[in-house]
Amino acid sequence: MQRLSALTDLLQHLLKWLLLALVVAVLAGSASAFFLFALDWATRTRLAHAWLIWLLPLAGFAVGWLYLRYGSSVEGGANLLIDEIHDPKKIIPLRMAPLVLGGTVISHLFGASVGREGTAVQMGGALADQLTRLFRLNNEDRRIILMAGISAGFASVFGTPLAGAIFGLEVLAIGRLRYEAMLPCLLAAIIADQVGLLWGVHHTHYAVPLIPALSAWTLCAMVIAGVLFGVTGKLFAQATHGLSGLMKRWIAYAPLRPLAGGVIIAAAVWLIGTDKYIGLGIPTIADALKEPLPAYDFLGKMAFTIVSLGTGFKGGEVTPLFYIGATLGNALGPVLHQPVTLLAAIGFVAVFAGAANTPIASTLMAMELFGAEIGMYAAIACVVAYLFSGHAGIYRAQRGGHAKRTPPKDIDA
Repeated sequence: MQRLSALTDLLQHLLKWLLLALVVAVLAGSASAFFLFALDWATRTRLAHAWLIWLLPLAGFAVGWLYLRYGSSVEGGANLLIDEIHDPKKIIPLRMAPLVLGGTVISHLFGASVGREGTAVQMGGALADQLTRLFRLNNEDRRIILMAGISAGFASVFGTPLAGAIFGLEVLAIGRLRYEAMLPCLLAAIIADQVGLLWGVHHTHYAVPLIPALSAWTLCAMVIAGVLFGVTGKLFAQATHGLSGLMKRWIAYAPLRPLAGGVIIAAAVWLIGTDKYIGLGIPTIADALKEPLPAYDFLGKMAFTIVSLGTGFKGGEVTPLFYIGATLGNALGPVLHQPVTLLAAIGFVAVFAGAANTPIASTLMAMELFGAEIGMYAAIACVVAYLFSGHAGIYRAQRGGHAKRTPPKDIDA
């Protein structure tokens, strides 16, 4: 009788989360599809009208004013979602979704160097949290549905359902996974990705033509590269947070911060005579996986992204981190005597692994984007990058679950 009761409870649990994950996935997948279409329009428009970069300061001021006037309760973005999962207080205002959507599209239209994952994650989480009131969920179920929303948003914007599912579990605390939410996050991520495809979303396809056989030097090269990728991710996170703190101290009126950032970015684009470091930078990422690029490209993207995010433009960090990692890996290929395309692909995910403290999700992303054969090399580089990135990351609300390594014990003399 007890076994039958336990089986009934499990079936009820499965049906409950299948239903909730389905609703979350439809909402998040549809929102991500609309966002990706809008982002594609914004990018094509900016490329066709190069003069739009000179309006970036005004665009930054407008976005800053909108958030000051209407978005003070959602200014925390992805960090607000993580905080609510750790310590549930009140429902995420629905306004988070349209505000971050509009702010990100405007940022891309006029030439800021920002990403897209932050927008998809915030939309997914905000939309998912509206179900808390509708279905009268308790705090524990609310935590899980927020995590499912994060997973659904991440998976549908990148077309990587397995990485998206684990990202929603792994990003909350360093060194700890929330296994009780694994089923809802997995269901939401897979279905949201399919919803996006049904809407007609087309994700960028990447290929690594040559994956070398395992050797002692190849393993050593992955470790060395992993150290450099982790340090780069750490520097990116620290510089972005540092600039944000300085801007808040130097400029009290929030809308003036992205205005100042817009002036710097527009002037820099004019001075260097190229726009390859603004926007998503997908063409450069694709080139990094095909042929050698200038060794300084990763520094250019880092500088433009740090200024964009540090002064208050909306978007995300992940796609710029893909760019930074791919171009850095591209530069390291000849130095480490490895195929340029291989190290570009490894850098693509490993810098993100270090900056976000998500080595498992990053390894799965490598396998989903580049094929299962790259998994062993990606895992080594991502774990080493995770170890060498310290305990800081791009998400301030991320908590310390477990230490990244066991500290050495003191030995009595």
